[in-house]
Amino acid sequence: MRIAINTRLMLKGKMDGIGWFAAETSIRMAKAHPEHTFYFLFDRKPAQEFLAAPNIVPVVLCPQARHPVLWYLFFEWAVPLALKKYKIDLYVSPDGMMPLHPKVPTLTVIHDLNFEHSNDNLQSSHQRYMTHWFPKFAHNATRIATVSEYSKHDIAATYGVDKEKIDVVYDGAHDRYRPHTEAEKETIRQRYTDGCPYIIFVSTILKRKNLANLLLAFDKLKGMESSNLKLVVVGSKVWWQDELATAYDNMQHKSDVIMPGRVEPDDLAGLVSASEALVYPSYFEGFGIPILEAMYAETAVICSHTTSMPEVGGDAVLYIDPSSPDDIAHAISILRKNNMRTDLINKGRIQRAKFSWEHTATLLWDSILRTIEQQ
Repeated sequence: MRIAINTRLMLKGKMDGIGWFAAETSIRMAKAHPEHTFYFLFDRKPAQEFLAAPNIVPVVLCPQARHPVLWYLFFEWAVPLALKKYKIDLYVSPDGMMPLHPKVPTLTVIHDLNFEHSNDNLQSSHQRYMTHWFPKFAHNATRIATVSEYSKHDIAATYGVDKEKIDVVYDGAHDRYRPHTEAEKETIRQRYTDGCPYIIFVSTILKRKNLANLLLAFDKLKGMESSNLKLVVVGSKVWWQDELATAYDNMQHKSDVIMPGRVEPDDLAGLVSASEALVYPSYFEGFGIPILEAMYAETAVICSHTTSMPEVGGDAVLYIDPSSPDDIAHAISILRKNNMRTDLINKGRIQRAKFSWEHTATLLWDSILRTIEQQ
């Protein structure tokens, strides 16, 4: 079988959650199924590390698809031509985007519908593209995969798609996320916070990730308690305006906020492990990979009680109301004053066993087989 996979988001050093999903599943499936040929469809020359099996064939298509107009050209023109040229039997899209009339069975992975529930999380051009095209993608795809039961129900309800057409393929965590030794943790703290304890926020900085309320909560906590606690914010500043910019500018304790920007994956894994807790007050998640990564790194997790996050966190996290800085501040304070942190880490060891990239790749392959069987 000739399988084409949309791998345009597999960009070395620049991958977000969907890029990691594409890389971790696609390469594993290729290695596990040498009897099939996998055509990886890039929009620029790929890093050699992505071509990790002899049955992977890299195909570079034009244009480089980083804007809605270019997305349209890439998926409606370049991809269909490639499917025809290479006699593809199945098309898989880890980022949800696909030709409307591909003439082959299609499996599209729609991670979440955050853009359907809020109109101020994306650039307006991106928002218009997503809300216009994704309902069509959902109805035209042979099958859909998504990363949580929450997203499955949301896609079915929002787009009127039969739930039987949707498979749940949970995310995983990279094996670089592990418990670090005390010596390693001390080195990390010395490097980033002058040896001080810290909580950590990890995400591309978008409005829905709710960093603004975390900054308000942290400032409130520092005002109530005398401590050397720091807040480390890791992520690219895609959105830094409105209430977020105001919250930061008005902080009394902004000197205790460290913003290293985007860091290398191995450094990030160490930062998470050495933290007092990951604090993840996002309003909306299809899964919430940082929650799982923190469990594998064996630190405590504080996260929102909304959307998919309770499904991922189970009883191993401390839940907060993301709209309440007071609630976030209280949770951080409670976590640091008793044995709750140790208890959450122990529960996290159990909860994390439900999720791994190996399991994700197996579930996605099962979804591929269902897609083929429907034809």
